[in-house]
Amino acid sequence: MKRVLHFIQDQVKPDRLDLATIFRLIEDGLKRQTVGKTLSGKKIAVLSGSRGIRNMKEIIRHVIRLLQAAGAAVVVLPAMGSHGGATAEGQKAVLAEYGLTEKYLGVPIVSGMEVEQVGDIDGHPVYADRNAMIVDGIVPVNRVKAHTDFHGPHESGIVKMLAIGIGKRAQAEAIHRHGLRGLRELIPQVAAVVLKRVPLLAAVAIVENKFDETAVVEVLGADNLFAREQELLVLSKQLLPNIPFDNLDVLVFAEMGKNISGVGIDPNVTKRMRIEEVIDEPGGPKRLVALDLTRESGGNAVGLGIPDVITQRLYDKVDFNKTYINTITSGFLERCFVPVVMPTDYEAIQVALKTCGRAVEWDTARMVFVKNTLSLSGLYISPALLCEIPAGYGDPLTVSGVFNTDRELVLPW
Repeated sequence: MKRVLHFIQDQVKPDRLDLATIFRLIEDGLKRQTVGKTLSGKKIAVLSGSRGIRNMKEIIRHVIRLLQAAGAAVVVLPAMGSHGGATAEGQKAVLAEYGLTEKYLGVPIVSGMEVEQVGDIDGHPVYADRNAMIVDGIVPVNRVKAHTDFHGPHESGIVKMLAIGIGKRAQAEAIHRHGLRGLRELIPQVAAVVLKRVPLLAAVAIVENKFDETAVVEVLGADNLFAREQELLVLSKQLLPNIPFDNLDVLVFAEMGKNISGVGIDPNVTKRMRIEEVIDEPGGPKRLVALDLTRESGGNAVGLGIPDVITQRLYDKVDFNKTYINTITSGFLERCFVPVVMPTDYEAIQVALKTCGRAVEWDTARMVFVKNTLSLSGLYISPALLCEIPAGYGDPLTVSGVFNTDRELVLPW
């Protein structure tokens, strides 16, 4: 049977901010948060996480320049929990992969895993990076977004960075030991305890649109951080990218990776959490296939258990030491169970088709092919979905010969 797919492109362009506007908003916001405060001679730490965020290196360098212009001595602290293999060198390397180097930023990156206990919540210890304890103020910079493990008033964002991020592996493990309840309830409580010992100068919150572009930038302070982040989280969920088809037989990802999502494949896109106590959202795909692991992941294949089928190519790139550290810290072991491993892309997709619960072939199956869960503006669909293309996607482009002689998928992204 001849394999044919149809490429469709989202034509609806959402609002986005250019760099000049981003810089102006940050400058205005920092001025508001620091009015009446003397920064001259003060040591200020800018906190950066492990997520791939659009304009991140430019934003952090701009924040540094503004703080330096006010007379502050600035350092950058990685605030990413147990990521980077839970080592100081690994966390610094994660930042370097995003272009956040000392040469580019012009300031020291002080990376360490040592923490101090700064309080407790009903006997549960609260930790903070020792390097954050010796500065005069911190400026966390992070994206506010739906989390890949749980849903609550605070998910991915500044508050989580002030809890798990700044608390390193010790805090990540302490919170994750309590499962989903710990994530929903303890993160804001821990962050509040941390802020009693680590002074917050300001926080830069970023919201991205469905094309992974900067849509909103706000500078928050200690007085409005918790309330405003909840509002930004609601906004971010409204702007989330999505796959415009439900009840798929097979959903294929050309790649998964830590730089794409905290668990490689964003469950907010797939509607599949792969956590034992969480029921999948209705309308999700029956089978998920992942074909490769991104280079930027550095072998960290956390979320490996979310797809049903992977390729040998992906499996061979997995660094199980890094993957296990991240997975065990999270507490959700099922997300690391190894899926069915097939030698080629073609065979991986065929296994998914044969086990999707319906007697379907290539032409009759409801299939979607995407690059990853961040890149959803252009996707390939099977012939069975041609009659369901939603408004705003334009005319489909037919593509044949989607596999090469090595049975690898050869779709241009």
